[in-house]
Amino acid sequence: MTLAAGTRLGPYEILTPLGAGGMGEVYRARDARLGRDVAVKVLPSHLSSSAEVRQRFEREAKTVSQLSHPHICALYDVGREGDVDYLVMELLEGETLSERLVKGSLPLEQTLRYGQEIAGALDKAHRQGIVHRDLKPGNVMLTKSGVKLLDFGLAKVMAPEAAKGSLTSLPTQQGLTEEGTILGTFQYMAPEQLEGKEADARTDVFAFGAVLYEMATGKKAFSGASQASLIAAILEREPAPISSVQPTSPPALDRVVRRCLAKDPEDRWQSAADLGSELRWISESSASGSAAPTAEAGRRRGRERLAWTTAAGFAVAAAAALVWLLAQRGSGSLPRGSVRAVVPLPAKAEFEGAVVPEISPDGRTIALSGLGSKSLLWLRTLGADDARPVPGTESARYAFWSPDGRSVGFFAEGKLKRVDLASGAVSTICDAAEDQARGGSWGADGTIVFSGGRDTGLSRVPAAGGNAQALTKPDASRGDTSHRWPYFLPDGRHLIYFATPNTSSRNAIFFASSDGQENRLLLEDASNVAFSAGRLLFVRKNKLFAQDFDPRRGRLAGAPVLVAENVGSGFGVTRAMFSASADGTLVYAPSPPPQRSTLEWIGRDGRRTAVAEAMEYYTPRLSPDGTRVAVGIFDRRSGQGDIWILDLLRGGRTRLTFGPDSAWTPVWSPDSTRVAYVRSDDHTRGIFVKDASGGGAEEKLLALESMGDVGDEHLQDWSPDGSQLAFGVWRPGAGTNYDVFLLPLHGDRKPVPVLATKDDEHDLRFAPDGLWIAYSADTGSGNPQIYVQSFPEGKGKRQVTSEGGGDALWPRKAGELFFTAEGRLSFSAVGPGPSFSAAQPFFAAKQPSVCSDVAPDGQRVLNCFPVGEDAASAVELILDWPAGLRK
Repeated sequence: MTLAAGTRLGPYEILTPLGAGGMGEVYRARDARLGRDVAVKVLPSHLSSSAEVRQRFEREAKTVSQLSHPHICALYDVGREGDVDYLVMELLEGETLSERLVKGSLPLEQTLRYGQEIAGALDKAHRQGIVHRDLKPGNVMLTKSGVKLLDFGLAKVMAPEAAKGSLTSLPTQQGLTEEGTILGTFQYMAPEQLEGKEADARTDVFAFGAVLYEMATGKKAFSGASQASLIAAILEREPAPISSVQPTSPPALDRVVRRCLAKDPEDRWQSAADLGSELRWISESSASGSAAPTAEAGRRRGRERLAWTTAAGFAVAAAAALVWLLAQRGSGSLPRGSVRAVVPLPAKAEFEGAVVPEISPDGRTIALSGLGSKSLLWLRTLGADDARPVPGTESARYAFWSPDGRSVGFFAEGKLKRVDLASGAVSTICDAAEDQARGGSWGADGTIVFSGGRDTGLSRVPAAGGNAQALTKPDASRGDTSHRWPYFLPDGRHLIYFATPNTSSRNAIFFASSDGQENRLLLEDASNVAFSAGRLLFVRKNKLFAQDFDPRRGRLAGAPVLVAENVGSGFGVTRAMFSASADGTLVYAPSPPPQRSTLEWIGRDGRRTAVAEAMEYYTPRLSPDGTRVAVGIFDRRSGQGDIWILDLLRGGRTRLTFGPDSAWTPVWSPDSTRVAYVRSDDHTRGIFVKDASGGGAEEKLLALESMGDVGDEHLQDWSPDGSQLAFGVWRPGAGTNYDVFLLPLHGDRKPVPVLATKDDEHDLRFAPDGLWIAYSADTGSGNPQIYVQSFPEGKGKRQVTSEGGGDALWPRKAGELFFTAEGRLSFSAVGPGPSFSAAQPFFAAKQPSVCSDVAPDGQRVLNCFPVGEDAASAVELILDWPAGLRK
């Protein structure tokens, strides 16, 4: 049947023919209702003459029309005009894979990319109970946006039913008996189809393997001069290895195809999703340089490896071991019991604050990001030689995966963003201040739930972009300050999140629904979570535990079981650095080694003089007379830090505070006799003062909970007249972010705000005469500057720096203002007014400024210089972690 241009089939007007085959003729047509061009397939009369066949076809067509996937040709309509049955489909521009293969094999990158796209389409259909049954190059269209599978699920009803159990009962296909012609669809049929047995998803996997083989080699996987010889080849023989046709192809691709083409369906990949994951892993390995090289390249690499250091050799050995382990796991032959490995971090990466590892849904790739603005997103495919950076992800924080593993979400530059790993395209989803954001999770329905700040609940937004909508609100009755680290559970309708209150003893995990209808306490005193192998994973005091968990009802069962120890966490963000995939792959960043440092003087000429032995020091403050230093020292055995007084003249040290919790940010009284500090006391925070000699009892000056909902408290300075203390607090819900208050030391001791605007103000320092204050403020640019204004009037505000500045220091006896800028200590001379000269470095060499204070005469600086490594250089990997519990 040939339709002339202008023929009407319902609302569709035929324009031009596009092609013809055994299953009908295809035309370009115009949909008069919607004004769009479509493809119309007219079915041959022998397939539509039976009313039963038509009914069965219409039922199947309705099912297929519900398939929505970017790599499946959309079926729009099915109809009958007179005695003509027809389908209406998406009109595609491009060429079929069979037409492309006439030119020869595809490049490896295209083979793997198209293979992943086909596998994704198959997985979508199989999950809805639809089997293609006729997957072949002629049913794969290559378009600018990738592949499109045609006739999806329709071959099942379009072909006549064959009697089961007999090869001779199979229909004769055009061309099978013609000498010298290329055989058709039979070349992609699985053995069970040829034997008349029931087909299932694994039948499509076999056909996919044949198509993949042909893409990689340009040759058919099976061939024969006749129908009988072709069938015999499919049933009995194996195709030649891909590497024998294409020597540069990676060996892993051979293994994938061989498993696809296994004669017994039980020996094949059991799902298209697993198959797609394998291809994605091969693609990422090839992109990072770990794909199999040519023989000469292999010999050259071998000569280079002989010159590597021992450490690099171990890294290669570890990568090779991972390749083997993953291959064994994929083939089902991994021995019983979990396997542990060390995965080195990329040598060129800089993960500010800590490394945050996130394992992909298929358990094969680790996304590595950090806590600070210097971080870049890196991807480490397990078994690859090294990680690779992802361009366009500068300043990436808190990466999280899409459910299909094709994209990664992250926070950067005040936005929530996503990167498509195949194309490398980075797009913005919505606004989200990255320095305050605390994690996101990507649901199966395309919704992202994320934490946008330290004083907010969770929000939700479409992954494609849009306006974020509030999902949860911090519970004031619990004293919650924020909701963080959301985690979607497998059903896509429920999630778990972390709630942090003012008092750390009440950190809690909540179980909630994504529509906001359900929200209840699940677990207290825990961390962020992951759900893996039927258990909830969480951390308590650097130990990772697993507990049986029903994700549908949100119910825990049994007792927690220890999985791993020494799991790292991010200071200030309350996050344990671990991640797990559903199949039991676990990755975590261990706690970094002690961040020990030496206390040293450093002069304007750069010369250094040691003051005290290396310990874990923090926030040193010199006494106004310059003879002593109050400094925090962290003790890892007790897990707390206390303030100590070091005598710079006679040597020796005296402990000032004695717990029960840590003390921080000491400041001296103007006469150098007392020290004030912030300390936790019985699970509340307060400002205390004590005699600098260490004798006598401490006095509580202020219970910080009396100020309401505040956090992140730091003492900053003691006024020169001794009458008041300056301290900073984060005020959730006040709309003023981080503010600075003055605490009068006489009278009612009621805090009074001195810097409380919508900007973040930090590091207030009094001028020696007490008539001016210096401080740093971030007006929203993310680049804080140093400002000076009169005190107490608050007039004459002026900006001192233009290229960024923080940590203001104003020596008591010097006409200079010090601050940190671009990673080094700088200063400006102070003139009348006051006025300030251009900033210049304190010493020529760029030195780490971890923590410092300036001597009263301004001629030298007391600085903490780190000793040894201050961060972990690898993450820990456990394959099949539940097996370790059984063991």
